[in-house]
Amino acid sequence: MNTILTEAAQAQFTAEQLALSEKITLTDSRDFSAIQTIAGVDLAYWNTPEGVEHAVCCIVVLDAKTGQLLETVSADGDITVPYCPGFLAFRELPLVQQAIEKLTVRPELFVFDGNGYLHPRHMGIASHAAVMLGVPAFGIAKTYYRVLDTDYTEPEAEAGSFTDIVIGGEVYGRVLRTHTGVKPVFVSVGSGISLDTATGIALRLTDKESRIPLPTRLADLETHTARTALQNQTQQSSEQ
Repeated sequence: MNTILTEAAQAQFTAEQLALSEKITLTDSRDFSAIQTIAGVDLAYWNTPEGVEHAVCCIVVLDAKTGQLLETVSADGDITVPYCPGFLAFRELPLVQQAIEKLTVRPELFVFDGNGYLHPRHMGIASHAAVMLGVPAFGIAKTYYRVLDTDYTEPEAEAGSFTDIVIGGEVYGRVLRTHTGVKPVFVSVGSGISLDTATGIALRLTDKESRIPLPTRLADLETHTARTALQNQTQQSSEQ
């Protein structure tokens, strides 16, 4: 498999992103204080013994009020799009869509482990998925994706403190301190939800166990479990 995304593919993907970005909405599409279900989405990657890049997408659905786990689904498959910064969604969305199709509980809001509007063309995985799938979503990233050579300002040390990431006079995302004295996370809108609402939900669903909100933290844990299980299955099959 080609491990480099060609210039022609990058140009095609860029055009698709620019067209989809016009459909992003940065305001609340509903009253999110009344939602009952919320989903966390994450993926884990590895190389098979044959050297093929493989991944698993895990989605956890939680009770939005209590944090109780309602459902977990996963989908795995080979990755056919080479990694290239700015085009992550094209690698991940096929598996995200497959996993969503397995859900029996319909989430009213999706939270992705990654960025949304915080992207050179505003089309991180959260915004790309939100527009393509017609669902409200936002992204939570553990590390900063430096957009257009712009750094961020550290928020105050207290929990709940934040600074906005402003590029060219436009707010792209938010640096949020979920616990006092810990590293911040990076919140950005996908579509169909405001940055203030996304920030509030992220803070409300972050418990004492982690700086990451519960939906994406549990999805992350599920991807590690699923990856190990799938790797073990592959090894056992090869030994038979």
